[in-house]
Amino acid sequence: MLGGTFDPIHHGHLRSAIELREALGLDHVLLVPAHQPPHRAAPGVSSDQRLAMLEAAIEAEPGLKADGRELLRDGPSYSADTLASLRAEYGPQARLVMAIGHDAFLKLGEWHAADRLFDDAHVVVIERPDHDAPLPRALEALIQGREVDSVAALMARPGGHLLRLSLPTRMAISATFVRERLALGDSVRYLLPEAVIRHIEAHGLYCPSST
Repeated sequence: MLGGTFDPIHHGHLRSAIELREALGLDHVLLVPAHQPPHRAAPGVSSDQRLAMLEAAIEAEPGLKADGRELLRDGPSYSADTLASLRAEYGPQARLVMAIGHDAFLKLGEWHAADRLFDDAHVVVIERPDHDAPLPRALEALIQGREVDSVAALMARPGGHLLRLSLPTRMAISATFVRERLALGDSVRYLLPEAVIRHIEAHGLYCPSST
């Protein structure tokens, strides 16, 4: 599972998802757009539109799947609830992984029901090579005794471990940067899949008149 607002989905998200699947030997990666993200302001584009852009982006990539389950729930989109629903769906022996970026990892100790995350899945942190600051105390307590140093050790159990993983490609693309360019009418070609650009243009998303 790779969650996010995907506002909009871009090549940085997609490349990370593909490299996660390869590095961990996953059957597939679920990309799960948040309906009401609990840790940031609500996106300016509707959940349905963000899901539609995601589906357009990965139509030709069988290893990636769009999952809209958080759009069906009222209230904040808590990852603990999403992982619990995935565990119920896939069964007790499936190896489930939630991947998060390093910035999100540093705040993991503050997440809703953070300890429940490890009840249902492993957590894989996409490392930032330039970041070596001490971990917050709540985070240290949360991950104590959970960290492993290899994919093999991670996959020895259905869940409960944490692995820090460096990916081969780190594309410095941010959705904020993409939205700013779209609002100015600047080109976003090669930042987004062409199918996503066509969807944005067809529905008038992110332009000043749409906000």
